Amino acid sequence: MTATPISGFTGDANPYGGGDPYADYRTADFPFTRYANLADRRLGAGVIAANDEFFAMRENLLLPNDAEFDPEHFGHKGKVMDGWETRRRRGVSGEHPWPTEDDHDWALVRLGAPGVVHGIVVDTAHFRGNYPQAVSVEGTSVEGSPTPAELLADDVKWTTLVPRTPVGGHAANGFAVDVPQRFTHLRVNQHPDGGVARLRVYGEVLADPAWLTALGTLDVVALEHGGQVEGASDRFYSPATNTIQPGRSRKMDDGWETRRRRDRGHDWIRYRLAAQSEIRALEIDTAYLKGNSAGWASVSVRDGESGEWVEVLPRTRLQPDTNHRFVLAAAAVGTHARVDIFPDGGISRLRLYGALTPSGAEGLAARYRELGG
Repeated sequence: MTATPISGFTGDANPYGGGDPYADYRTADFPFTRYANLADRRLGAGVIAANDEFFAMRENLLLPNDAEFDPEHFGHKGKVMDGWETRRRRGVSGEHPWPTEDDHDWALVRLGAPGVVHGIVVDTAHFRGNYPQAVSVEGTSVEGSPTPAELLADDVKWTTLVPRTPVGGHAANGFAVDVPQRFTHLRVNQHPDGGVARLRVYGEVLADPAWLTALGTLDVVALEHGGQVEGASDRFYSPATNTIQPGRSRKMDDGWETRRRRDRGHDWIRYRLAAQSEIRALEIDTAYLKGNSAGWASVSVRDGESGEWVEVLPRTRLQPDTNHRFVLAAAAVGTHARVDIFPDGGISRLRLYGALTPSGAEGLAARYRELGG
């Protein structure tokens, strides 16, 4: 099985007529965006090669912000676009001036964290009459740090994630993917040419269990190690997945912040760990959350989907813009964790330090083998 378009956006968007350039932007609710973006630069993703980037650089594909549009920005090659844009393809002669059915442009994307892809968004924002007629996406799994030439070698097997599918201009073209395999790299094709503003690849990280075992003590909820946000009470200002991104937060919206509560409740995030783990220490960071950090927080762990929640850090006062460190009195074994904040506000990062249990390492290794790792 491969991809299913979530919404069919085909055809040109109207020429830009002034005002808000996103006013007529076409998009939809994509259920797979609850997963992490495996093509996030913060995880180490990169566009390592493209056959053509005459008008706009391939690296723009993975920029974290929405594409911007300046109608008066022109360079010596023409209109400067915030995306990846190739030149117009031509045929072989005046009698055959059109590109062939097989002509296409491509870009190679290294995923920041290898994993199982559940959805892809090929965003053509601001490409109104210069977007590709169709796109396709393929994936492969090659360990190490292969060069573009090695990835394009004849012996590398590519699996179709998104078959050649018509797309629309100035639209978020979303595809739900059902290919139960682990991928390290993608090949994005645009048929026959044109421009794409952004690429988002949503899925579950599946880290190499041998690497995690070799590390010993690690952050068992980290996104790059296979941790995942399973649910959150509120995602009004920023996604809960930010709390398990690599590195420290660099600005306020790089963490998780909820709306202001006007009731007697509290907010929370629930996580799935990389595998069953023994947790010995933790960090709760409120970096850049100064007048809106959580007032108090507690952390609980459970073992298995039906296990009981056990509080490992009781409700503790938090300070604004501060990294709080706690050593647990006794190691806690579990597969899931939950941070509760009181009454609202935000945290920027949660770190749970420990090691995979023998059972957790064995289960992760079995899944890794099953999905082609």
